[in-house]
Amino acid sequence: MPQGAESVPPAPVDLSLLRTFLAVHRTGSFTAAAPLLGLSQPTVTTQIRSLECRLGRQLFDRRPRGVTPTPFADELALQVADPIDTLAAVADRGPLGGDAPPEPVHLAGPAEFIGSCALRALAPLIARGVRLRVATGLADELLDGLRAGRHDLVVSARRPRGRALTAVPLADEEFVLVASPEWAGRIGPDRVAADGPAALRGVPLVTYSEDLPIARRYWRHVFGQRLTGQPALTVPDLRAVLTAVAAGAGVTVLPGYLCRAELASGALVALLEPEDPPINTAYLVQRPGTADNPHVALVRDHLRHEARGW
Repeated sequence: MPQGAESVPPAPVDLSLLRTFLAVHRTGSFTAAAPLLGLSQPTVTTQIRSLECRLGRQLFDRRPRGVTPTPFADELALQVADPIDTLAAVADRGPLGGDAPPEPVHLAGPAEFIGSCALRALAPLIARGVRLRVATGLADELLDGLRAGRHDLVVSARRPRGRALTAVPLADEEFVLVASPEWAGRIGPDRVAADGPAALRGVPLVTYSEDLPIARRYWRHVFGQRLTGQPALTVPDLRAVLTAVAAGAGVTVLPGYLCRAELASGALVALLEPEDPPINTAYLVQRPGTADNPHVALVRDHLRHEARGW
């Protein structure tokens, strides 16, 4: 460098390259991203290569069918998604804001997860102008509704089969065997660890369904035994199950995210802390054809970012 010359800071990344990157990241394909951007597929490819050179990092692994983002690309998408979508929304409205705002985002999932986690995370987006329409239900019916176009995004405990829907892991929920302090005292400290299910003989079982799906899985995974017997109380809402058990109705198995506060306060007691607790993965599923609504992507990316703390 000539004497007295000042170093020149690197040029900022072109926002158009980041918008192209985000479209490819969301669609999983250079070809699918091109029409959304109004570009040709070769132009999309050139822009992604330019961005990779600019950042000095590979963004996508090329596959026979589309591309897979690298971990660096996933991190970059989380960083740029909100500002890029906000700028895109302003640009799409025009200088006078005459165009209609984006359509509402139709989100669906289990009532307990939506109420306890998703809406808490998404509340700040409402103040930013996002309109949200929420539905709840069981995984199969919600995924059918997603395929039929009734929902944009679904939180599902089951990963859909086939390539028609895009699913990414959102959060892992750990199941916990809990009771009220009164019942925990009657059962006895460490009794379940020592005696297994025998320690629970005669204790009422509370569940949200007659076929005991969560409890049966817990018994099989933790105790290596088949759960027999009938529930004392069934109520088709895990939040109501929590309320009943905290009030002294008996024992139950709940996802940890739902009863974390009650365990911390002492309103519920974990009867066992197995080294390998049963875990269920919740997936965030998106249907094709929603990429033209920037608020769908905003909700999706915000959920994925917030889910790290769940």
